[in-house]
Amino acid sequence: MEIERKFLVSDIPSDLTQYKCHLIEQGYLSTKPVVRVRKDNDSYWLTYKGGGMMAREEYNLPLTKESYEHLIKKADGNIITKHRYEIPDGTGKTIELDIFDGLFEGTIFAEVEFDSIEEANSYIPPSWLTKDVTHEKAYHNSHMSQKKLNKTEKNI
Repeated sequence: MEIERKFLVSDIPSDLTQYKCHLIEQGYLSTKPVVRVRKDNDSYWLTYKGGGMMAREEYNLPLTKESYEHLIKKADGNIITKHRYEIPDGTGKTIELDIFDGLFEGTIFAEVEFDSIEEANSYIPPSWLTKDVTHEKAYHNSHMSQKKLNKTEKNI
């Protein structure tokens, strides 16, 4: 079970180089249900996500590089690329700061994962995490993958 909240960001920490970073590329084979392939640095994954916004089933299965390269070509819509920084929030949780590249350059979100719905609902984010967009479909990567962009549009 994946339980997470998603936030817009007002300020980015000044020295991102001090945090662990993942270079992520992902494509969606399906958005209902969500079936995604992802390259995370040098790891490759096939992910299934059930319905839901804050809490939903999630299964991650490892792929080989060759399998990933084959499947990413079959993705529908936009390929999502981003840098993900793991930033401790001071309460024992990790903020996953996503800074998007490519088609969505300039888009920035933050996600925090939880062990229970109660914990998620009681979380008080740091002040630099602003609006909670957990329940807004437009901010889910699977939705972004299907967004039609014109030549000048870069953001959601």
